[in-house]
Amino acid sequence: MNTSEFLNITSLIVPDRTAVIFDGRRITYSDLALRVVKLANALRQLGVEKGDRIATMEVNCNEHIEAYFAAAKLDAIYVPINFRASQSELEYMLNDSSPTVLLAGSRYTDMIELISSKVESLKALIVIDGIVEGWHTYERIVDSAPDDEMYPESDEDDLTMLMFTAGTTGSPKGVMLSHDSFSSYILSNVSPPDMEVEEKNILTVPLYHIAGVQAVMAAVYGGRTLIIQRQFEPVEWMTLVEQEKANRAMMVPTMLKMILDHQEFQNHDLSSLEVITYGAAPMPLEVIRRAIAMLPGTFFINAFGQTETAATITMLPPEDHILEGSDEEIEVKLKRLTSIGKPLEDVEVRIVSDEGKQVELGETGEIVARGSRLMKGYWKQEQATAEALRGGWLYTGDLGYFDEDGYIFLSGRAKDFIKRGGEMVSPEEVEQVLHSHPAIDEAAIIGVPDIDWGERVRAIVVAKSGERIDSSEVIEYCRS
Repeated sequence: MNTSEFLNITSLIVPDRTAVIFDGRRITYSDLALRVVKLANALRQLGVEKGDRIATMEVNCNEHIEAYFAAAKLDAIYVPINFRASQSELEYMLNDSSPTVLLAGSRYTDMIELISSKVESLKALIVIDGIVEGWHTYERIVDSAPDDEMYPESDEDDLTMLMFTAGTTGSPKGVMLSHDSFSSYILSNVSPPDMEVEEKNILTVPLYHIAGVQAVMAAVYGGRTLIIQRQFEPVEWMTLVEQEKANRAMMVPTMLKMILDHQEFQNHDLSSLEVITYGAAPMPLEVIRRAIAMLPGTFFINAFGQTETAATITMLPPEDHILEGSDEEIEVKLKRLTSIGKPLEDVEVRIVSDEGKQVELGETGEIVARGSRLMKGYWKQEQATAEALRGGWLYTGDLGYFDEDGYIFLSGRAKDFIKRGGEMVSPEEVEQVLHSHPAIDEAAIIGVPDIDWGERVRAIVVAKSGERIDSSEVIEYCRS
């Protein structure tokens, strides 16, 4: 399915339902569909053709959503750019993706103008907010464009998005995602709009990140209302949840921890939250235990995936977050809380050795996945594509193991291991232990050169407020 159908279907079923709440503005699904059509016509007038790239650099806003669906209607390719990119990174990504049009917030226009002459593909610059000399103004071109409906030709396997992901080495790689990369997940895991059921989803994950894009796709196809936060800020987040009665949220562990730790947490009514999905980074056991206790009535889901998989491939469901039962049962569930759950039904996941052979149960290897939603490859990088996609399998670069019940536990990144005296040490495994220490708030593990051991494991830790950390005591804690 072409992803533009997500919006078409929802705008027909629940046209008057609020699609977006942002910056005091409310946009219904029928209005959102109209704005998308008008933007698509405006972009076509600016020279965008099938297969062209349309790039956007801005914090979260409704224009991101409109620009993506307009690109889909034009059979163009959407390129969300990290708004935190440096000038050199931005220049590289723009020259690599060669967009015909670039949409950007006014705070980024000065930097863009410094490099725009070096990006030969650019035909037009559009400022999303305010007025900038020499730039088209977003609202003006939308208002003046015709509303002629468009009928895209792109199908499941055609490219719809180019999303840059930062690797451990070298320049960012453009991940090529097809319409099917998104629709295969959405159609299998999200229910279509129901005129009798209304849900509100607060969006704080940046829209240049796959988790943010997945949240938008699910919300639009599911007929949910998106409450958009420009960038995460704890008090504003709690205020929006309370005022708008948000039912759903997608968060990274750091965001959840900041909310739980905030002095104003008790001053906000967050009882409307029914589901919090978390992912994009390992969740410390202590944080999720506190969240379960401090947000009673809220179900939690751990969603694991990466840009190259376009969406979630494994999930730890709500029932595994309910810490009830005998001491033995609770102990098992606490162990599972440190896992990434089980593979979804429409994805095949294996754990393999360096030779690509499936390892034994409980043995650590690289996580590989197979299914229709995987990326098509890396943009203009044949060698990197060949290394990541082998025999129909995506080699994720994540290490892990299966337990006897089918749950997957991460052991770190394949390239991140510390080699101490020939033994491979997982930084994430040690960090998880440190995060469980009652006096430690945050922790990071690095390898430092050592003449005897090759590398030595070093911990950098931050004490909780009012706590003192004794290094020898922490070392003994880890030893146990």
